[in-house]
Amino acid sequence: MTLTGDGFAARHAVLAAGYGNRPDPADPAQVLAMPIVLHIPKIEPPARSALLAAAASATVALCLDERVGPDAGGEPGPWQHALREWTDSRIRKVARRARGAQWLAACDVDGVTVDVDGAQARALVPGRVGDLDPRIKKLQIGGTDLDHDEPGPVDPALPTLWIDASLEMTVGKAAAQVGHASMILAGAMPVDRVRQWAADGFRCAVRDADPRSWAALCDEVGRGAAVAVRDAGFTEVAPGSMTVIAPIP
Repeated sequence: MTLTGDGFAARHAVLAAGYGNRPDPADPAQVLAMPIVLHIPKIEPPARSALLAAAASATVALCLDERVGPDAGGEPGPWQHALREWTDSRIRKVARRARGAQWLAACDVDGVTVDVDGAQARALVPGRVGDLDPRIKKLQIGGTDLDHDEPGPVDPALPTLWIDASLEMTVGKAAAQVGHASMILAGAMPVDRVRQWAADGFRCAVRDADPRSWAALCDEVGRGAAVAVRDAGFTEVAPGSMTVIAPIP
């Protein structure tokens, strides 16, 4: 990824501008969404926290990828129209699981894969639900969850995305939520700081917050020191629920 020049700054500016709130089309097949594919092998599945960190990093990496454009010369990239159309509407992500040949097929679909300690997630270029690639459409959205793990202390050098553990979200729902959070966090950070994050591969940590920690994080949101994801309530949680909070580095 080229991190210098106006191209990266222009891609960052799209995230910094926030997202549209265009009403959903009447035809559900026309709804725009970003698919996230989670690699969950049947044998030796990944740690939940590492998989969610991979999903978060993959999402923001795709949004700032050179193929989104514009490039250093101001030319649009092959993914630019799809991403801009998506960010101009309600931001939706749908996480699906894959293993074996399914995962290999998903890796051939346009997107960005991130590996965190052996856990892999791939964010795909957004598009209309009705036009979803058949290789992705066949993947299951639910059905497999992962136990909560204890990954240990957070590296203070990494941005940390905190999940409200009381919501008990499935790993697929949580993957979509941390993907939202990584985008919002990047938009809230100065572009030079995001360049540094990009140079580090958008590494981040994902942790569950207990009630006391969550209350303190909510205070940080109120002070403008952290960003929060507020869910639309289409699945699993009530509308308006804060699902993820990320302190601004």
